[in-house]
Amino acid sequence: MSLSQGRAYLAIPGPSVIPDEVLQAMHRASPNIYEGELHEVTHSLIPDLKRVAMTDGQVAIYIGNGHAAWEAALANVLNPGDTVLVLATGRFCIGWGEMAADLGMKVETLDFGAQAPIDLARIEAALAADTAGRIKAVLAVHVDTSTSVKNDIPGLRAVMDEVGHDALLMVDCIASLGCDRFEMDGWGVDVMVAACQKGLMTPAGIGFVWYNDEADARRPALVSRYWDWRTRTEPEEYYRYFDGTAPTHHIYGLRKALDMIFAEGLDHVFSRHEVLARAIWAAFDRWAHPDGMRLNVADPVARSHAVTSVAMRSPDGDRLRRWCEAECGLTLGIGLGRDPADAYFRIGHMGHVNGHMIMGVLGTLQAGLVALDIPHGVGALDAAAGVIAGGL
Repeated sequence: MSLSQGRAYLAIPGPSVIPDEVLQAMHRASPNIYEGELHEVTHSLIPDLKRVAMTDGQVAIYIGNGHAAWEAALANVLNPGDTVLVLATGRFCIGWGEMAADLGMKVETLDFGAQAPIDLARIEAALAADTAGRIKAVLAVHVDTSTSVKNDIPGLRAVMDEVGHDALLMVDCIASLGCDRFEMDGWGVDVMVAACQKGLMTPAGIGFVWYNDEADARRPALVSRYWDWRTRTEPEEYYRYFDGTAPTHHIYGLRKALDMIFAEGLDHVFSRHEVLARAIWAAFDRWAHPDGMRLNVADPVARSHAVTSVAMRSPDGDRLRRWCEAECGLTLGIGLGRDPADAYFRIGHMGHVNGHMIMGVLGTLQAGLVALDIPHGVGALDAAAGVIAGGL
């Protein structure tokens, strides 16, 4: 007998849960795109997008997903034939590198596997060996959505500075922005990309590229009109923000989402995500079993506060994930980019989430473990409850 009736819970690592307030802000007739309120709301987004990224630099808005933001970032600073260094801790930085290769760039990859963060010593050696300055940009992800690995971006900048390498530091914050603390200027990041559908709690459809003066000075010989970030950050006419028709309803939704973030306070947003993540980790520490499951990332310091990847025996990852959805209405993330994929699942705990939602996820997982007779330890829900109680 299925108990999935009622409101379903989408606990995948993006698109995340959309707040009712955001949906209500978007529930309107199409506005006048030529003048008036839409223009005012759009203008108001720019300083707040800079604020959430903690930068005094520029931000360009693109109608597209995170992959669009990847391409926009590359197109504004690199020429075909330039070399980029990809720091891979999962599927997504590899994907960014593949996009660079498709644009005619040379890609060198340091692969750190799928369970550990970047190794700063290896990066230092690679950059120090580049005495000719072939590497024009270093591509990293702050949080890789496929593995839940969180990388040390301030440490990476420190290594680049110590070596004296002048490559641009370009960081993907698609999974982390508005969840894990990220300080673009304070951490010395030149280019940062993100999208609206995760920590920014808005339906998928908008990508962003933030950049500083150093990045803008590296402008390549040719930038296509559509990807050019200068026309979007210095628009002579309103439509140039988007090189065409504005994403009208997304603008209203994003405005409300940013209002909610700043009403809560960025520091509290980060603290809330941290406590909820630690509650999940505490449960899995109790559930851990040699024949059962474990967290993908062993070191808590290297774990994301937005997404948690879990490893199990094949095919138990898919069995548990499918049981949770069919029997209780809880949708979990697939083992994206993992081998075998059916041995993994992911929990998204980003954006509009709270204590009872996380306890609901964990309670459903507990029921699934029992129903499917998957070996597991005891005391998980008590351990998670203790973390949440202690964090209040």
